[in-house]
Amino acid sequence: MAEVPTTADVVVIGAGIVGNSLVHHLTRLGWKNVVQIDKGALPNPGGSTGHASNFIFTVDHSREITDITLDSVAQYKEMGVFTESGGFEIARTEERMEELRRRMSSAKAWGIESELVSPAFVKEKVPFIEEDQFIGAFWTPGVGVVDSLRAGTIMRERALATGELTVVPTVEVIGMDTEDGPHGTRRITRVRTTGGDIEAKTVVIAAGVWSPKLGDMAGISIPLTPAVHQMISVGPCPQLAETEGEISFPIVRDMDTFCYERQHGADMEVGSYAHRAILHEPEDIPSIEQAKLSPTEMPFTADDFDPQLEQAYELMPELLGAEGAEQRYAINGLLSLTCDGNPILGESEVAGLWTAAAVWIKEGPGVGRAVAEWMTHGYSEIDLHHSNIARFHTHQKRREHTRLRTTESFIKTYGIVHPNEQYESDRDQRKAPMYDSQAKLGAVFFEAAGWERPFWYESNADLVEQYGDAVMPREHEWDSRWWSPIINAEHLRMREAAAVIDLSAFCIFDIEGPEALDVVQKTCVAQCDVAVGKVIYTPVLDAKGGFLSDLTVMRLGDDHFRVVTGGAHGMADRAWFSGHLPESGTTTLTDSTDTVDTIGIWGPKAREVLASLTSDDVSDEGFGFLTCREITVSTAAGDLTVLASRISYVGDLGWELYVPMAQGADLWEALLEAGAPHGVIPAGIGVYGTTGRIEKGYRAFGAELDAERSIVEAGMQRPKVKAADFVGKEAYLAQREAAPQSVLCTLTVEDHTSASGVKRYMLGGEPIMTRDGGVLTDGHGHHPYVTSAGSAPSLGKHVLLAYLPIDQATLGNELAVSYMEELYPVVVGSVDATPLLDPENARLR
Repeated sequence: MAEVPTTADVVVIGAGIVGNSLVHHLTRLGWKNVVQIDKGALPNPGGSTGHASNFIFTVDHSREITDITLDSVAQYKEMGVFTESGGFEIARTEERMEELRRRMSSAKAWGIESELVSPAFVKEKVPFIEEDQFIGAFWTPGVGVVDSLRAGTIMRERALATGELTVVPTVEVIGMDTEDGPHGTRRITRVRTTGGDIEAKTVVIAAGVWSPKLGDMAGISIPLTPAVHQMISVGPCPQLAETEGEISFPIVRDMDTFCYERQHGADMEVGSYAHRAILHEPEDIPSIEQAKLSPTEMPFTADDFDPQLEQAYELMPELLGAEGAEQRYAINGLLSLTCDGNPILGESEVAGLWTAAAVWIKEGPGVGRAVAEWMTHGYSEIDLHHSNIARFHTHQKRREHTRLRTTESFIKTYGIVHPNEQYESDRDQRKAPMYDSQAKLGAVFFEAAGWERPFWYESNADLVEQYGDAVMPREHEWDSRWWSPIINAEHLRMREAAAVIDLSAFCIFDIEGPEALDVVQKTCVAQCDVAVGKVIYTPVLDAKGGFLSDLTVMRLGDDHFRVVTGGAHGMADRAWFSGHLPESGTTTLTDSTDTVDTIGIWGPKAREVLASLTSDDVSDEGFGFLTCREITVSTAAGDLTVLASRISYVGDLGWELYVPMAQGADLWEALLEAGAPHGVIPAGIGVYGTTGRIEKGYRAFGAELDAERSIVEAGMQRPKVKAADFVGKEAYLAQREAAPQSVLCTLTVEDHTSASGVKRYMLGGEPIMTRDGGVLTDGHGHHPYVTSAGSAPSLGKHVLLAYLPIDQATLGNELAVSYMEELYPVVVGSVDATPLLDPENARLR
């Protein structure tokens, strides 16, 4: 056995599927002196990899997770450790069948072969199933099982063959050392183990359920919780005894009972996600010596499993109840859960300390490759922004938050989760100063980065009757869930008068110092060397020219820039800008999110309202678009100094107004009081984030903009490129010279009528096809799908945004969108940045 070396270029902690994938891909990409350690023995050191059921269903509603999964399957196949069995997800209820129809949309969008089938079709392939127990199924031929331990061994051996990997099992990490860096940062320097210390400037925590414990050693939070997944194995089953290999029959996911049945040789495994959430602390996991089986195979709690076992017997009575078949194995197996269901990947706030945690078998090799690319190049081929460790806000790093959220979400593992569904646990973490006023107005609060943010106001319900059918009511419950026609009514009132919108969830960073201009010039595509008082809307790119963000920057002084970005991605943006501060320490970044409140007012009456509260010039001539300055605003509590920024994400005249957090409620009340005679109302984020922006075709990060899209494809290129260097410039210049492989288009739905006569409204993620249902493919090999969907009440249309193949991106082109397995006619209304509403932008003036 190798001894612990004293130095390494990179230390990978963990020898499960993720750690093994990482060392393989790191050495493949040229990393030298790689050291891998694990406290367990190889090939099965005792983590979740050793007891996982190892099957892979490829369709997910998340494109990011699907991409990672498909890459993992490709790697497993290349290693010869993947057995394709096919898989069914069966439905016992019509509600579940509707979800399976939605699943078909995702399958078509991601290009995965799938189909909806009858119980008789399932019975043909799984003869021991009782077809009267369910009404239909979702069939994916590409589902299969993998030998994860063999895969890990192969990847580790490939890394060893390069001569650059040292593997040391049965040594445990007992500490990690860091040193202080500029701007209060820290850098990893050393891993301390039971076998000796390793000096290293790069360390990856890939230790699964133990990752939070290791993170604590370095003073970082890895907010996952070890959670129990129950599984039993029944056998020998005579129906399976004569089959060859590990699996011969398709895997069955009994979605409405939250269970699965998976053949393993002569046995049938039954797993459950229907029981109570059984969570553990990483520190409480038994040691290898204490564990009866392995540390992550906990004693079985039969009472939690009994109801699901009965349902499994109903589905496969002859198999599970066969003579001689008995329960031969039963565990409470530990796996990793996070507060939002995504992995935890990327470099932590401790420089050089990376994480690759909360990763399941189906994602392991894909994550290994992507994180290795990220560590090597500064980006990965697959966009990982939903999984970036930098996404977490302070309140989300608490173990209590993770426990509460995972307790709520565990039962939804096989659940029907609406794309707009809100968590109920651990709410009210952050409230705007005007929260009490909003609550009295009947605000329906959605959460954004912990903020309670009004999505619409029940106080505006009377507007629904006033505007009638113009509010575009939705008849179907699914389409109208987590939605209200009040949103569209608020929108229409904004367009004819004005609306006041709470933007407290914005993340705000002030960059100040002699190198402040250099920092924003380096990180932003747009020209930031502008006059004081100018507002800049800009993309932020990675080195390969993909979007990392889009945000606004205000130049408040020669050496002072304010960055304003969305709450959901704000922490990652802060990490990106912080990472580009000079080491001299003379230029700083200050997070002003909790000290500065933001309120927006937009609409044709916005100028009149603001002018009634200030003696400052807010005319178009005196206060031009994309400019900012301080003004004095009169409120009942006295005069306030307000930083006003004339910008709009809804396509109407107006301002973002910034005040100290303590004065936010005073400004809010002043705007509503002054606006009341003009018909001004409070409006929710349903208007700001969807209806207002989609009428103007404004792009949103995480929807239209991601690391796999280019500025050119998004239609956001400008006539000139600034002379100053910036991250991604070389790639961006190449993109401008090359022919785009797809182009972002705006489409309108021409007829919403379904086969049942009920009008249906798309929510996003649906595939775009030819009118007769033919498949479209762009130059990247991707199928077009809806990146954003929403009402455009001013146009009386439901609008979709989608990247189309170049030959389909023509005005007036007639296509179709597939929604719940029905085709609806759509027409291309725009193939560039020209909006459907107010193309001359007259309303902004």
